[in-house]
Amino acid sequence: MTSLFDQLEQVSLRTKGSSDLSSLGVMDVLLDEEPAIFTKSKKDFTPLDKVTHVVIANKFMVLAMANNVLFRMNLHSPSERNEISLNKYTQGKLTNLFLDPTGNHLFLTFASKSKSTEMPELMYLSRKSDKIKTSGKFRGNEFTAIGWNNMNESDSTTGPILLGTSKGLIFETEISLEGDKFFAPSLEQYWRQLPNYLPLYGNKEVDGLVFDIGKNSNTPVTTLEYFQVPGTNKYMIFAATPSRLYYFYGSAEMEEKPVLQQVFQKYLNVPETDIFLASESRLGYSRLQFWSENLITPNQFAWVTEKGIYFGQIDDLKDNRIATVKDKVSLLPYPKPLYEDYSQSPKYPIAIALTEFHILLAYTDSIKGMCLLSKEVVYEDQYNEAFGKLVSVIRDSRTGDIWALSENAMFRFKVHREERNIWQIFCANNQFDLAKKYSRGNEVCYNQVLLKEADMLFEQKEYILSAQRFAEAQSSFEEICLKFLKVDEPDSLKIFLRNKLSALDPKQKTQITMLVVWVVELYLTKLEEIRLQGLEKSASYDEVQKQFETFIALQEVADCIRSNKSTIYELMESHGDKGNLIKLTIVSKDFERLIRHHIFKNNFRDALEVLKSQNNFELYYQFAPVLMQEVPKPLVNTLIDQGKKLGPLRLLPALVSCNGELHSLEVIRYLEFCIVKLKNADKAIHNLLVSLYAKYDSKKLMEYLNSQGQEVSLINYDVYFALRLCAEQQQNEACVKLYALLNLWESAVDLALKVNLELAKTMADMSPENDLELKKKLWLKIAQHVVSEKNDIQEAMKYLSDLIKIEDILPFFSDFLTIDHFKDAICNSLREYNQKIQALKEEMEEATNSAEQVRNEIHSFRNCFTYINSADKCEVCNMILMVRPFYFFPCNHMFHSDCLLAELEPCLGMTKRNRLSDLEKQLESLNTQSNSDNNSTGLSGMTRRDQVKAEIDNIIASECLYCGENMIRNVDKPFIEDFEYESITREWQ
Repeated sequence: MTSLFDQLEQVSLRTKGSSDLSSLGVMDVLLDEEPAIFTKSKKDFTPLDKVTHVVIANKFMVLAMANNVLFRMNLHSPSERNEISLNKYTQGKLTNLFLDPTGNHLFLTFASKSKSTEMPELMYLSRKSDKIKTSGKFRGNEFTAIGWNNMNESDSTTGPILLGTSKGLIFETEISLEGDKFFAPSLEQYWRQLPNYLPLYGNKEVDGLVFDIGKNSNTPVTTLEYFQVPGTNKYMIFAATPSRLYYFYGSAEMEEKPVLQQVFQKYLNVPETDIFLASESRLGYSRLQFWSENLITPNQFAWVTEKGIYFGQIDDLKDNRIATVKDKVSLLPYPKPLYEDYSQSPKYPIAIALTEFHILLAYTDSIKGMCLLSKEVVYEDQYNEAFGKLVSVIRDSRTGDIWALSENAMFRFKVHREERNIWQIFCANNQFDLAKKYSRGNEVCYNQVLLKEADMLFEQKEYILSAQRFAEAQSSFEEICLKFLKVDEPDSLKIFLRNKLSALDPKQKTQITMLVVWVVELYLTKLEEIRLQGLEKSASYDEVQKQFETFIALQEVADCIRSNKSTIYELMESHGDKGNLIKLTIVSKDFERLIRHHIFKNNFRDALEVLKSQNNFELYYQFAPVLMQEVPKPLVNTLIDQGKKLGPLRLLPALVSCNGELHSLEVIRYLEFCIVKLKNADKAIHNLLVSLYAKYDSKKLMEYLNSQGQEVSLINYDVYFALRLCAEQQQNEACVKLYALLNLWESAVDLALKVNLELAKTMADMSPENDLELKKKLWLKIAQHVVSEKNDIQEAMKYLSDLIKIEDILPFFSDFLTIDHFKDAICNSLREYNQKIQALKEEMEEATNSAEQVRNEIHSFRNCFTYINSADKCEVCNMILMVRPFYFFPCNHMFHSDCLLAELEPCLGMTKRNRLSDLEKQLESLNTQSNSDNNSTGLSGMTRRDQVKAEIDNIIASECLYCGENMIRNVDKPFIEDFEYESITREWQ
């Protein structure tokens, strides 16, 4: 099945100029393989006697047989069945059965068998009960129709219902059950007398009467139905007679009884012709049935009369009067032939079953199915004598099941995709929305609908809509394009191409490229036409431009343009559309091309604006050299705005290429920003700034050099490079500063003396304090300059100090100067010399006395002794001191030699520790050697062993362990080392 449809689709796509599926020769094959719309199956059920009446609702069947037995069966569970004899309740003849949509409430109507005492009866039977209930209040009325409450779901009450009689009267009542009592005093029944119709019954009130459509004639009500509009208090009431269909629409409050009389009330004074649809008929009956999509309110109805089938649509919200219903009603003829060969009398349906698109017409010996739209017979079935005459065909309003019962058999109908060919009918009637709705599941059929709709719209010159439909359909792309080109409809063609583009798979690169280029060409052509008319500022131009911008902003279009930039740019240039060329580069983010375009046109500020609007910083480095030459100040402002996003080093080519003071000052401004704000420390940046300062701004040069400080290792520029540049530019003051940085103090002072004297003095003061010889030399240079250049003796005298004496500067003066000029200076110098000589004598006497005192102390210390008691103990191990070699210090602390060594060794430095270890090894080796070796003496008169011991003593006994400097150095050392903490903690625990 699926493969055939696939083949059909392929054939349809290859076939040109044909919109009829049947012409392909494939649809008939497909339809043959599908089951018929209606199929019948006989059920395993045989009644005990001939069936005379039958009703089915909610899968519950009630039928009456010729033996006056009522049979009930649950169709969902056929084992649930029972029989009730009607002879126990009445001797009348059963005329009709009425079952509500839930299957819970059943009314039976009887006519008296005695003509002289004819008294029709109405009886009630609940599904839960086997007992038929009677009521005397309904006697005297032959009920021919009942309008059930479709909203009712209760099995103990019917809700408000309508009852129609054979005389055209309509009553309203409500049946309620309480226990097993029926029509008991507790049962609520309501009816009201209508004055307008009292003459029909003399002075007797008519209980429960709400409307009279018979007008004192024997016009039976054949069908009654009413529906409540969901969510409102509005009601729709339908009442059918053999020749009229009445329609009532109005509001009613459920709390006010009778409920539906409120709807009828407003029609009492309305002309009769305004409330019904008439049909000439000599039949004594008509059949009315509804089809509902939501099972609550009807969508369409079929009314069968002698004249034919009235088929119409209903809108529960809009159709509030019969006139609007009439506008949507069409009269369908009965299927042919209506006449049999053996008799010329016409045959009319005895029952109908309505579906969404078809109607089953039941005759006494056959059932015919007719399409309500095409009026064609799609099903026909004859019933032979073995099954008996056909009694009825019934559609279960709750489940949609269709049943047919003859006198001796029961059949069930199944409906198989009745909408399968409906789309063709709608399509033929130009009802394309409905055709698309019912063909959407089949791509081939749906495509045919689209093509026919598109062709019709094209013929009607609705080119925009036609283009939209063609774009949805699968057809020859070239033919459709030629259609619109022939009628000169580029706008419609553009819509067609755009819609086709949106339907393409992203993998179809070639097709996408072709469509994008074509659509762009159409937009550019349209815009060019408007510009040539001088309407560039018009609303139409803005609208087309807006559409174009929206188009190129689409993701798939932007991707395509990005892959075919040159083609699109050439198109725009050929149409002279500079504005869109610029916008396109923005959309495709081709800023490099846009900037080049502006630079080529000498629009440097525009180029800079584009550069600022994008985020590719590589373009700054690429175009900065050109823009720096043309728009230096705006460019520098832009560079400063970008801040740390740009690397100053990469901008150096643009910065060093500038010539002229104007450009250089802007470069200086940017370099100052980099150094001050960005804290840039690149030597190249600083060197460039120094070079520009040296050339254009000596004041800022000095401020910069001072800000860098005097520590060569901390400055950010190359001192030698700066010195050479400053020398070339004759920036002497800066050169002095740089000489000082290089410790070339003599050169600094020599050059400073050419600038000004104060600068030379500053350089002399800045020279190293510890190099007195250098300081003296520098000050002498200054003094010589003062004497030789200014010949100012008094000024020269000011330089006399501790470094420079009168005798140092005397050679600088002329031989002809008299001593009077230096008298004071010479006297002061002599007095200072005398004071220094006296101070030296005093220092020498103090030194001699101190040396004598030291010699006396050493002599006395050699003869010093102390007493050691036998009970004295080691300060470390607290054991008797004299049991092992020991050390005794002048501070009276005593230690065993090994205890002192153990305590002192961790405190010794690595060098002393290693030396001590070597000496201990030497001492141990000397102790094992012969006495002759140990007794040999060196130049000091001590044996080798004594020398080693003396050196060991010098290391470990040079000072007391507790009173010496070692204890002071280790005052912050913890008592417990980190690596000992855990072990000591465990010991304490």
